[in-house]
Amino acid sequence: MIKQSILASLLPALLLGGCMGTENRGLESVHQPVITRSDYAIDLGVTGGALAQGEQQRLAGWIATMHLGYGDRVAIDDPAAEGYRVRADVAAVVARYGLLLSTDAPVTPAALTPGSIRVVISRMRADVPRCPDWSRNSSDDFTANTSSNYGCASNRNLAAMVANPADLVRGAPGTETSDAALSYKAIDTYRKKAPTGAGGLSASTMGGK
Repeated sequence: MIKQSILASLLPALLLGGCMGTENRGLESVHQPVITRSDYAIDLGVTGGALAQGEQQRLAGWIATMHLGYGDRVAIDDPAAEGYRVRADVAAVVARYGLLLSTDAPVTPAALTPGSIRVVISRMRADVPRCPDWSRNSSDDFTANTSSNYGCASNRNLAAMVANPADLVRGAPGTETSDAALSYKAIDTYRKKAPTGAGGLSASTMGGK
């Protein structure tokens, strides 16, 4: 009787333990990429509306240290219009990395000192938190959930491969025009390619000597 009562008391706990963990009730995984943004800033001195002497070189060194690349956004924060001739100087440095200056600067916490402007690099990162996730035992799941780890692999690969994480939030606009010749080029190459078996079989392949 004692053994039976112990088993009876443990049975609800065992059943509850099998149902704990992340629930995936549908085919749309609960594990989705999360986009985070980090802003990095440098303040540069301004003289006569342009960058002060040596500031363009300091900006170039800072940008090289930040490993600027595709997906980064660079903007100028100049609420007092101190550097009305600065944009061309900053754009020249940013252009070395194949990027253009953004027109919208994010809000930064610190106030600008008079006679200076702020260059801000905004960088986004995509990741899928809590993956891998083996928190749920699917072998005794009586509520028809998919695995707690469902979606982790595909969505983490997507987050790692996307060139611009912002595209996962708002998408990427398509081109306004399409070049039919460019689209046809790949098809035409495929059609003109000779079949792999066009040359026949060699004697060695057929078993000849």
